[in-house]
Order: sequence, then C-alpha cells, then structure tokens
Amino acid sequence: MSKADIIVGIQWGDEGKGKIVDKLCENYDFVCRSAGGHNAGHTIWVNGIRYALHLMPSGVLHPRCINIIGNGVVVSPEVLIAEMAQFENLKGRLYISDRAHLNLKHHSLMDIAKEKLKGKNAIGTTGKGIGPSYADKINRTGHRIGELLEPQRLCEALIKDFQTNKAFFEMLEIAIPSAEEMLDDLKRFSEILSPFITDTTRILWKALDEDKRVLLEGAQGSMLDIDHGTYPYVTSSSTVSAGALTGLGLNPKEVRSIIGIVKAYVTRVGNGAFPTEDKGEDGERIMQIGKEIGVSTGRKRRCGWFDAVAAKYTARLNGLDALSLMKLDVLDGFEKVKICYAYEYKGMQIDYMPSDLENVKPIYEELDGWDKVFGIKDYDLLPENAKKYILRLEELVGVKIKYISTSPERDDTIIL
Repeated sequence: MSKADIIVGIQWGDEGKGKIVDKLCENYDFVCRSAGGHNAGHTIWVNGIRYALHLMPSGVLHPRCINIIGNGVVVSPEVLIAEMAQFENLKGRLYISDRAHLNLKHHSLMDIAKEKLKGKNAIGTTGKGIGPSYADKINRTGHRIGELLEPQRLCEALIKDFQTNKAFFEMLEIAIPSAEEMLDDLKRFSEILSPFITDTTRILWKALDEDKRVLLEGAQGSMLDIDHGTYPYVTSSSTVSAGALTGLGLNPKEVRSIIGIVKAYVTRVGNGAFPTEDKGEDGERIMQIGKEIGVSTGRKRRCGWFDAVAAKYTARLNGLDALSLMKLDVLDGFEKVKICYAYEYKGMQIDYMPSDLENVKPIYEELDGWDKVFGIKDYDLLPENAKKYILRLEELVGVKIKYISTSPERDDTIIL
C-alpha cells in the first residue's frame, strides 16, 4: 500500500502551489483537490502559455494523471464546466465527489450582498459564494453534487429553500429564480457533469491499495485557515494538511510527506493583519515585478517581506518535511532584503504568533541583495547572497528547502 504526499501553502495563499504541483505531476498517478472552491487560482506556465486553474486540479495538464475533486470542495457547476471546456478527453481523467457541496448562483449573490452590508468591516472575500456555500453545509441545509443526478428533485428542494428563506433574500435584494429557470440550469449541469460524479474516496482508497502515487493539492494558504488563521479575515475551510485528509476521506496513516510552499516574500489579498506589509516603494516594486494580481479576483495583492515567525508557526501546524521557495527571482536587484525574525508585542520581543496578530510589529534583519537568479536551474550557479538568504530562511523556519523556483516556467526549478 502506498501513501499520499501533500502540497500545502503556508502563507496567505498565492504562494505558487500550482507550479510545483504541475512540476511534480509527472511522477504521480492521481492529483487531488480537497478544499475551497473557485476562489483558488493556480497559475501554471508551460512553454510560454499561461493556464489559470480554479477548480480543476493542476494534474490536468499531464495526460497520464487522474484528477480528483474531493468532498471538501464547494463546486460551482457553471465555473467547472467552463474550465473543463479548455481540455479534451477528460473522461476517465476527472472525477468529482458526489459528496462535494454545490456552490450556486445565489451563493455568490449572497456573498457580495453581505460584504456590501459590512461596509468598512468587510472581510474582503472573493465574492465567489464560497462562504455562503460552506455556511449552508455547516447549517445542514446545503446540497451536494450527487443531487445533480436527479435534477428535478434537486430543483424542487432548492425552490422550497428559497420559499422558506424568502424574507432573507428580499432583505439582501436577491431575486429568487423561477422553477423553470432553475431546472434548465440544473439539467444542463447534470448532462455535462453526471459522467464524472462518483464516490472519489473509494477511488483513492483503491489507488493507495494498488500502490498508485497520490498527490494532494492544497488551496489558499495556512494563514487563511478557518481555525488557525487570522480570524475573521480567513477563508471558510481548513487549509492545513489535516484538512486535506478530511476533504478527501483519507487518514493520517496514509500520508508519506508534506511539502510547504512559500514565496521569497509575502502577499495577501483582502483585509486582515499583515505584519510585514510594505506600503512604500519596495512593496510596490515587488508587486510590479512579481505581477501580483489575483488570478481569481483581479485585485492587486498586498506585498511585504518574508515573515519567518508566521512561516515557523505554519510549518509546525502542517508537519512539514520540506519547503518549496517560490519567486526568488522577483527579489533580483534589491540592494537589501529583509526577513522578519521576531515580533514586538505588548512591549516584549516574541518569536511566536499570537492570536491577535494585528497588534504586533515586525522586527527585521537585513541581508545583502543579489543581482540575478532568474532562470537558474543549478543551485551552485546562484549568487552567494541568494544562497545566504535561502540558508537563513531554513534556519529561522526550521525546515529544509527542497525546491527553488527561479521563474514562472515549469522547468526553471532547482531541486535539491
């Protein structure tokens, strides 16, 4: 019996998980999404062509990989169908858990309306309906992908839900769809998606029993985890390695290794604490060079220096065996680079992450910058100052760096 490997982001998302998963896929039989929805945005560059994936696992670009969308994901049929249209011959290469929850049009409308009502206290969500979908799931009023196999019955249940909550929808100024409109959509979703809907947990159990190689692809980042992130400015699911198991029906004994993905700096989308955010010229420069625009939102990402305190915290949360350092090339040409190695908190210096992260101030050390790492594939060819930066990050986080990305291209990756 084989064991699964997990790829997990350990910052605030957008770390570059898609590239590493894509790079590793050639060695795996199965690639699986376990949580989140189309708020995830994994960008992959292959031979100068950019692919943006939101629901599809990154293994879709490798013809031999089987791709699993697990029970922990909330699925927008509309978005998934559009994304599937980019690829040919998905039959037998894509499976969707019948236990995954539906994210429908009214969830997105609820998301946007609620954010608007919060005004300056808005979370800064993507507006994709992820939170309302998970809320329905937790409230036990949600509907699952498997229900698409009987669209008439699902339509009747949804219309009953709308009638029961009519006052709520009217308060949010959301128009309730007609039964005819709803049924037409559900029949279309059912016709396209039914061949892919199944019990994916059984597929994965069988795969592991037959010694297949399985890779679990995380979404968002650990600092956005619903339990361990910067609450309430978090996502609505578990984004740590333990959540990957829950979201696919695997157990801890079925894990072999866990790889954490970090950028050489830090970014965040939306509101919430961000101790190392640089609101000056350096932050703007990182944003411009790194093309830090959200794949799912189109919003500029907030940018700042590497936070080793937060990375050490999430490394422990996830039980990391190795790190993958992404976008090292973005820091090319900086005269100095900073690393946050501790916080000032209530008059003290601390090296841990408190629950009220908004009340800390970063304490930095500065290292000399380097000229150019862009496109380098050999560790020995890296500038000495870049090597010193890498070694210092390993020392502070307490995890060895196994992969170093030096450009967006798949093959511009150093493997140690």
